[in-house]
Amino acid sequence: MRSDRRNRRREFLKLAGASAAATMLALIGPLAAQTSRRVSAVSAGATGDGVALNTAKIQAAIDKLAASGGGTLVLPQGVFLSGAIFLKPGVNLHLEPGAVLKGSTNTADYPKRMTRVEGHFEEWLPALLNADGCHGLRITGSGTLDGSGAPFWKAFWDARAKDNKTKNLDVPRPRLALIENSKDVQLSGLTFKDSGFWNLHMYRCQHVLIENMSFQVPDNQRCPSTDGTDIDSCQYVTIRGCSYRVDDDCVCLKGSKGPAAMDDKDSPAVEHIRIENCTYYRGGGIVTLGSEATIVRDVVVENCTIKGKVNVLRLKLRPDTPQLYEDVHLRNITLEGGGAQIVNCAPWKQYFDLQGAAPPKSTVRNVTFENIKGHGSAFGQLAGNAGQSTISDITFKDIDVQLDSPKLMAERGINIAIQNVVINGKPYEMAPG
Repeated sequence: MRSDRRNRRREFLKLAGASAAATMLALIGPLAAQTSRRVSAVSAGATGDGVALNTAKIQAAIDKLAASGGGTLVLPQGVFLSGAIFLKPGVNLHLEPGAVLKGSTNTADYPKRMTRVEGHFEEWLPALLNADGCHGLRITGSGTLDGSGAPFWKAFWDARAKDNKTKNLDVPRPRLALIENSKDVQLSGLTFKDSGFWNLHMYRCQHVLIENMSFQVPDNQRCPSTDGTDIDSCQYVTIRGCSYRVDDDCVCLKGSKGPAAMDDKDSPAVEHIRIENCTYYRGGGIVTLGSEATIVRDVVVENCTIKGKVNVLRLKLRPDTPQLYEDVHLRNITLEGGGAQIVNCAPWKQYFDLQGAAPPKSTVRNVTFENIKGHGSAFGQLAGNAGQSTISDITFKDIDVQLDSPKLMAERGINIAIQNVVINGKPYEMAPG
């Protein structure tokens, strides 16, 4: 009996790494009736001239499709200016070559509502593209979601110049896409560019495939909070074949924050995440755990290439939040361009509030780095919050790299295994103490 359960779970995990649609069909059956009906946004009255505001017409087309049994809204070639739009269950979106869904720069076109952001809910701007409870959702094509981000970035930096205590949420800026409470979701082929805030935010979703996507902002420009993909309280997510050129975390695994975070029923553990065959040009890290996160486990990153100044792994440890990061494995990573740090595990104290509670404990365990090659900037650091963090079972195996700063800066007492690690042509050994 126990063997049967193990076999069923093994098959479940195997399927979870395949396409989300195949997983859901094989395991729990279809979640939503899909139709082949396709409706062009132009036939619904939208104008792709980059000038006319199409929010109402695009939304009316979505609502009509939903009322008539579902289908796919198609954006043909053209620039379709819009404020926040909301997909409905059974309605998919396809952007043809040359199609651009371009976000308005007027915040009035994104009416404030209760929304999930930075580990909690508050009145804030919705995204340009929103979907809630849309099981079986498909967002596809080779077009672009353009957030028209420059005015939003300027507004943030202007506010920060006036008050250096300005926080991210003090300056409302729309995300490009927020998908929440949805199962069997696929996004493929699209370019997300110049988001005013986070690019793609997934909240409480399961069985998600994000494939062959591009997330980008202009080089040599500060574009605050432009995370590429935020995986918030989700399970069974696969990201593959994507490229990242952003000015914040590339893939960020998120949950809740604060002393009572473990009791937050709105923020289940982030689990069973697969990131593979992706390329990184700019950003904080291939994958980052935090800055708001409680439990993150079973994360595998493999066959990825770093071409710019991007860390391999970032682990943010908040002094005000109980955290458990475990079973995180990175393998077959190529470093190009000389800008990569292999590991950055450190306290994250940018914004924290103990709310009068005792400092909570955090744990990092069973993290492996295997088969890493190329030229990077530094080995990195392993450090926690004093008296709060326990870091153990960290393995570096089959690594051959050139590093400008070759020493691993690690606190005493961390169980670190070094197996066949060569740095700057010499076998690496941990210094005593």
